[in-house]
Amino acid sequence: MAEGEKLIPINIEDEMKSAYIDYSMSVIVSRALPDVRDGLKPVHRRVLYGMNELGVYSNRAHKKSARIVGEVLGKYHPHGDTSVYDAMVRMAQEWSLRYLLVDGQGNFGSVDGDSPAAMRYTEARMRKISEEIMADIDKETVDFQLNFDDTLYEPTVMPTRVPTLLINGASGIAVGMATNMPPHNLTEVVDGTLAYIDNSDIEIDELMNYIKAPDFPTGGVIYGYDGVREAFKTGRGRVVMRAKVSFEEVDGRECIIVTEIPYQVNKAEMIKKTAEMVNEKRIEGIANIRDESDRKGMRIVYILKRDAVPNVVLNTLYKYTQLQSSFSVNNIALVKGRPQMLNLKDLIHYFVEHRHDVVIRRTKFDLRKAEERAHILEGLIIASDNIDEVIRIIRGSKDGEEARANLIERFKLSEIQARAIVEMRLRQLTGLEQDKLRAEYEEIMKLIAELKALLASKELRMELIKEELIEIRDKYGDERRSEIEYAGGDVSIEDLIADESVVITISHAGYIKRTPLSEYKTQNRGGVGQKGVATRDQDFLEHLFVATNHQYMLFFTQKGKCFWMRVYEIPEGTKTSKGRAIQNLINIESDDKVKAFICTQDLKDEEYTNSHYVIMATKKGIVKKTLLEQYSRPRLNGINAITIREDDELLEAKLTTGESQVVLAVKSGKLVRFEEGKTRPMGRNASGVRGITLQDDNDEVIGMVSVNDMNSEILVVSEKGYGKRSSLEDYRITNRGGKGVKTLNITDKTGALVSVNSVTDTDDLMIINKSGLTIRMEVADLRVMGRATQGVRLINIKGNDSIAAVTKVMREEEAVEEAVGEALEGEETDNDVTGAIDPNTENTEETNEEQE
Repeated sequence: MAEGEKLIPINIEDEMKSAYIDYSMSVIVSRALPDVRDGLKPVHRRVLYGMNELGVYSNRAHKKSARIVGEVLGKYHPHGDTSVYDAMVRMAQEWSLRYLLVDGQGNFGSVDGDSPAAMRYTEARMRKISEEIMADIDKETVDFQLNFDDTLYEPTVMPTRVPTLLINGASGIAVGMATNMPPHNLTEVVDGTLAYIDNSDIEIDELMNYIKAPDFPTGGVIYGYDGVREAFKTGRGRVVMRAKVSFEEVDGRECIIVTEIPYQVNKAEMIKKTAEMVNEKRIEGIANIRDESDRKGMRIVYILKRDAVPNVVLNTLYKYTQLQSSFSVNNIALVKGRPQMLNLKDLIHYFVEHRHDVVIRRTKFDLRKAEERAHILEGLIIASDNIDEVIRIIRGSKDGEEARANLIERFKLSEIQARAIVEMRLRQLTGLEQDKLRAEYEEIMKLIAELKALLASKELRMELIKEELIEIRDKYGDERRSEIEYAGGDVSIEDLIADESVVITISHAGYIKRTPLSEYKTQNRGGVGQKGVATRDQDFLEHLFVATNHQYMLFFTQKGKCFWMRVYEIPEGTKTSKGRAIQNLINIESDDKVKAFICTQDLKDEEYTNSHYVIMATKKGIVKKTLLEQYSRPRLNGINAITIREDDELLEAKLTTGESQVVLAVKSGKLVRFEEGKTRPMGRNASGVRGITLQDDNDEVIGMVSVNDMNSEILVVSEKGYGKRSSLEDYRITNRGGKGVKTLNITDKTGALVSVNSVTDTDDLMIINKSGLTIRMEVADLRVMGRATQGVRLINIKGNDSIAAVTKVMREEEAVEEAVGEALEGEETDNDVTGAIDPNTENTEETNEEQE
């Protein structure tokens, strides 16, 4: 150890604590956090001041970036050159800053994450708005501090006229804290600031009438307002951003076009990740992705597969990709050198306070300079009034020093005035110049009076701040780039979909599609009709609904599950296309099968869901009634609609109002009719109550009908081809759970009962044999007969063949025409077209009467 040195033992734990605290405070104060007054971090402030010192103003030529970086490094910022260059580059990127502070020339990177060219290749200069940030810096408006080697002075803050922190935001990670502040629109911020100056007690809610939301440089859509409101009020919040999209048809294919993406999203990376998800089948429905962006703007094209629903694909993209991302607002800035969380009003308050301070300091400086000039002018005017004597004194003096002393003595002047007179040029002796001196003196006395008045009155200073802000707004203000979708948040994508009327058709083989009602509007009612649907061989149209895009379809499977789909999610098809298999649209198990469909109105409408019921029947004679409200919270993998007991399966599900009657028929030829009110509502997981008592273990329910119209007719068909149409009144109302009354005299000749339907003369029957043969016949050809008769032979059965199923079908042209006519009338009245044709009400005429 050298002489005179000594060792001081220190606890390493204490030393590390104090060293780490010093380090963290240094990072917080002089690196990572912006100052609340000028919104700049030290590196940005130094870059701008370095450019100012170099004289690279907005109206001068660009200078090499390396020259600027060298100036900043050598004089003010003792860190790596990359830290300075990266900060400067960001200030020149239009996708990074809402209002650019640097005007770059050359390759400054791209929104795809490409790095900028090296600083020896690029050039830069200040933008006009940066000059406003440094306006009056030479008028002692801000404090200066020594630089790192104590050889030069640099500003501790900028005397900015622009509320930089609000308009450009900031982000930085310090030690133990971080900041993330979104950019805003300059016009809105200035309007809000003016409102604050007029009334400093203004509430944040009122400020939000001016400053509506952040405004990102990349545009996009701010989806939902809750996070914005939270951020404005507390300084923390989550702003959800979405890309700006539109739908187009390109080369006959539906496409999603993206023209603006969320802030801070790397476009190339986003497209790459989306493509990976498409390849992994995590995102369905996209055939190809093209990036067609050019110098005119951004354009990303997602080309969809032919059967994809654009809105559903878009929903998936929002969910899994950066087409939707969020900006976590965390407004931490340095207030008097200490980090502080700030709300919207605080940010405006500190900016106005800083501006006020700058105006006072600038006014004092201007006043001092004006008074100094006035003092000199007073001396010059005295001299010009006594010019001959002044010349004589100067000529008679040995040197300048003596001349000054003589002038001071003769005219009672100050040292400064005497020096100005001695240094006065001969041309100032002309009459014109003397008039100029007097005019300048008068002007300066006026200015001094104004400056003194300004220093004496806070109101005048505030008016001046307002005038300067308005000037900034008029010069640099622009339109919002980010749109605000107030209704966003957790609202479904339905906001993007027009609530148009559509026709939903489901074929016997389970193919479903929706067709815009407008496709049918071209035909007048009473025409001969158009071809309704192209189905596969042996397939036919079984169900038809007229609904609107925002309504809901419920699918019930034989295992008792209920799946849920918005009408707009059903693939769109033309009148002649066959549609998509239902199994491909819902997450149904491979050994399960959809048995029933219900089309309902808005499941979020509590009044509607609490006044409608779903009534279900199983093969073993169990019935169950559940409030529709129980089905208003769907899950992707379906929900339990009924607990199915062993060896049983769900057969039917109908939507009712609680006032209808239920008819159940069994294989053994019995039928029970009871009031729906006899079945109490149960929860979704209940297994139900007995609806009909089966004759033996081989007996089973073959169908359920719910009727509202007591003039309905019931058609039953047996497996050997016998059928009978009877009036509903023939079947007396009994209690639920009874054995029922005879509906068809079952014999070996007729075979067991296979079908029960509620029919009218306008319906057709489609009879399908086990051999695959299908026969279509009109119900009108069957006469109405008594209950206990054997019925009539509907078709001739050959050999061991038998009937597999009997389905009531609409006469397509008439059904569609009637449904469309009904819907159009509904549109003219109240646009409520739900269930214009609906298997839950079993026939067209009943529905029409109900609606009318």
